[in-house]
Amino acid sequence: SPEKLVVGVLASGPAGEGRVLSALAARWGPPDFVSQVMPFRFTTYYDAEMGPPIRRFFVAFARLVDPAGLAAIKVQTNIVEDGFREEGRRKVNLDPGLLCLSRFVLATTKESSHRVALAAGIWAEVTLLFEKGSFRPVEWTYPDYRSGPYIDILNTIRAIYREQVRPAGAG
Repeated sequence: SPEKLVVGVLASGPAGEGRVLSALAARWGPPDFVSQVMPFRFTTYYDAEMGPPIRRFFVAFARLVDPAGLAAIKVQTNIVEDGFREEGRRKVNLDPGLLCLSRFVLATTKESSHRVALAAGIWAEVTLLFEKGSFRPVEWTYPDYRSGPYIDILNTIRAIYREQVRPAGAG
């Protein structure tokens, strides 16, 4: 079944949320959800390359995608990132994932024991499971994706997705 493409965006400097949204929409069509922009303070991992302050926001797209295309989507987001480089350094980091009714899966270029190889050096990681009315983290979920604000955003996107896949005439 088609799933909801969600991209977590980390940005610093003059990249501009509008320019990033335009670049993503050019590939996957118009978004049907864009979160508020939030400070990213969960780790300093990206500070040396991107430069603080770093901001995070999420974008979900109206057009549902074939989950078999997740690796190709990650390759495309890496190309988009490259378009925002300054002096060889990333100013934008894009984390594409697929959301369905039961889980949220992120794509990554980093291999690990809990990730499944897809193609082209891309792995998939089940990051959140949906149980008892909300997404919940698993053992390896990153601290930011464990946070209440991120889970609330993904629950909101899931509600949009649920309406998209609801059979016609279902109450």
